[in-house]
Amino acid sequence: MTTITSLGAAEIARKIRAKELSAREVVDAQIRRIEEVNPLLNAVVIPLFEQARREAEAADTAQLRGDPLGPLHGVPITIKEQFLVEGTATTFGLPSQKHHRAEADGPLVKRLRDAGAIILGKTNVSQMLLFIESDNHLYGRTNNPWNFERSCGGSSGGEAAIIAAGGSPLGLGGDFGGSIREPAHFCGIQGLKPTSLRLTNFDTRSDLLPRGQEVILPQPGPMARTVADLALAMDVLAAPGQDRFDPSIPPVPWRNFADVAVKSLRVAVYEDDGYFKAAPAIRRVVREAAEALHGMGAQVVAWNPPAVGEAMRLFFSVFTADDSAALRHALRNDEPMPQLKGILRSTQIPGFMKKLFKKRLRSAGEERFLRVFETIGVRSAEEFWKLVVERNQYRLRFMQELEAGGFDAILCPPTSLPAVLHGSTTDLLDFDSYARLFNVLGLPAGVVAAGRVRAGEESDRQPSRDSVEQAALRVEAGSAGLPVGVQVASHHWREDIVLAVMSALESHFSRQADYPAQPPI
Repeated sequence: MTTITSLGAAEIARKIRAKELSAREVVDAQIRRIEEVNPLLNAVVIPLFEQARREAEAADTAQLRGDPLGPLHGVPITIKEQFLVEGTATTFGLPSQKHHRAEADGPLVKRLRDAGAIILGKTNVSQMLLFIESDNHLYGRTNNPWNFERSCGGSSGGEAAIIAAGGSPLGLGGDFGGSIREPAHFCGIQGLKPTSLRLTNFDTRSDLLPRGQEVILPQPGPMARTVADLALAMDVLAAPGQDRFDPSIPPVPWRNFADVAVKSLRVAVYEDDGYFKAAPAIRRVVREAAEALHGMGAQVVAWNPPAVGEAMRLFFSVFTADDSAALRHALRNDEPMPQLKGILRSTQIPGFMKKLFKKRLRSAGEERFLRVFETIGVRSAEEFWKLVVERNQYRLRFMQELEAGGFDAILCPPTSLPAVLHGSTTDLLDFDSYARLFNVLGLPAGVVAAGRVRAGEESDRQPSRDSVEQAALRVEAGSAGLPVGVQVASHHWREDIVLAVMSALESHFSRQADYPAQPPI
């Protein structure tokens, strides 16, 4: 039987508008579901239940009066802890910041409220939003609803977990290095990272981790159980007028994905980026997605992305160019999580010891750690400007090769592994090249749920002396049953193409027996 908590945001909005459901009825159902699953997940860390009930009653009263109804009228949603919601803390998981209270909603949160959305609460994040788990010293750890021994991902992992478990139909996440897409993949839902600068970053605290650089930008975006709900959220978030409060946002029109004919598209596909081998189940669903798109009339062509290792070098180099000084300053009153201690220690190794340390890494077979270590460290202003030029040159090369192939979209893995074991990203330094590539490029990219890891296909990774590869093997072992997704990307400002391909793939995969529709919780 269809229950309220299995409905998507668009369907809830339709039923409320048709008076088949009341906003209070929906909010109460979602709160009951959160209260049922949250003790097991620890996903919603700032509940706003009483406020949500009051807002639902006000929404129902407004509808009875005949007031105009917004596109999200009465729809309950959740918000990632990093975003400013009036009267709540935005801490990035730091105990020293627990008394912070936002004086007002951020611009994106305000847009959602103005459209009629009702905020149920805020969801857990990784400490400082900087690793692909949701764990910190303030709120603790969030579990994956498919397997409590596994992470829901990060830094938008709390959002992914509660949406997958039916506690919320729609959420607002953020993505700096895969932080929307990887949790969506880990938890079996859909997520979209729009083009860099499509949505403002004014919704988060710039004082906590100022990133003065604007080479690789974080990007807010929606998370949901259906692609239609991602599009509905973006209709609200990307509506004209953002440039009034954030002059860095170009007034590029938002396009309806329904106007895109998938059969007219030429799609580049790869299952191995040449940097980090993806697990067998992930490669399989990418192949299945390619076959499905081909069957719909799209031209699907095998392609190799240019020099993904160069993109990863640029990501780590830009991220640590200040010698992690901003991160160290933000953590001055807090204990860093184990996932951050390594990067902090690595940037503090004196120059005269670096050669010796590299030699030891090489002799120990730690090739991946060595590759990352060689990219990190302080840069002078001149060296940083050189990094900016190199990023621009890489982006130009990538886009030229995409244009040379006549490609409208890209199909590839979301990341190299299914949901990781708790704590494993301490060792998995660079397993997320598939996601981070599109942060370096600033391209729009989304992840659509596709299937689950099957028994007997957990791993074909070879034993290695490299601790990163060993950690990947441990993650793959026992991964049968976990969700896996596929990633879709396109040209700048062409989120409509991304969503159109995602919608077509959702239609295909949701009919399959192993589609991750509902976790066993």
